[in-house]
Amino acid sequence: MTQQYATLTQRIITHALLIIGLIISIFPFYWMMVMASNTTSNVYHIPPQLILGGQLWVNISHVLQNIPFLQNFLNTVFVAAVVTMLVLFFCSIAGFTFAKFEFPGKNILFVILLGTIILPTGGALVASYVIQANLGWIGGFLPLIVPSAVTAFGIFWMRQMSLSSIHSELVDAAKIDGCGHLRLYWHVAVPALRPALGFLGLLTFIGTWNDYLWPLIVLTDPKIQTLQVALAQLFGVYNTDISMVMAGTLLSTVPLIIIFFLGVRQFIGNISAGALKF
Repeated sequence: MTQQYATLTQRIITHALLIIGLIISIFPFYWMMVMASNTTSNVYHIPPQLILGGQLWVNISHVLQNIPFLQNFLNTVFVAAVVTMLVLFFCSIAGFTFAKFEFPGKNILFVILLGTIILPTGGALVASYVIQANLGWIGGFLPLIVPSAVTAFGIFWMRQMSLSSIHSELVDAAKIDGCGHLRLYWHVAVPALRPALGFLGLLTFIGTWNDYLWPLIVLTDPKIQTLQVALAQLFGVYNTDISMVMAGTLLSTVPLIIIFFLGVRQFIGNISAGALKF
């Protein structure tokens, strides 16, 4: 009886903590909705109002009047989609190669690859900008797409998943049947790595969608600006319509929420698998 009571108490405490954590996690998004659906004066009201208002569509219309939202949205979708496809292809084929093939300097190259993960991203901005400027790419989409086409984490992730998901016997059998490297990749690696590809694709798309600093530096034409850069223009020099800014932020967040819920099983499942395998 005492053990059952202790177990019940433990479950109640666990669920209570989970509910509290869920509320804390959801509250920032709910607060964004509250600000987006009220006026700026209501946002600064003391005590703060925690109830949704009726100004959402008005604030959204102000966003559409101040920035070319649809064009910026399409620009962001294009960049995020292209980067995601390139990352999935290059990282998966590189990770598969590191995992299942032997070649000179393999271990040294992989150590160098891992070393790049710890390098601070901001420290490479100047060098990256100089390279892109010398190539004549500044002002277009290429500086956003080409440097992001391969990531060290993506190669590491796909290598680890290839080691655990693709049996060497299967690769050897395919070689005996006459499969070359690309056929091995397409017919053996891709089907086995599909869940890992889903996780990496989701992570890459969200990261590219939310990128702000690098697009701000290299995109000089307002017509091809991404959504995050365009939303920053809603902030005024002296006065800022916070409700309008939050409405724009809400519009930019909704696609990510939809994509996340569509791929949440892959996301959570592969994080758990990675924790067990690594």
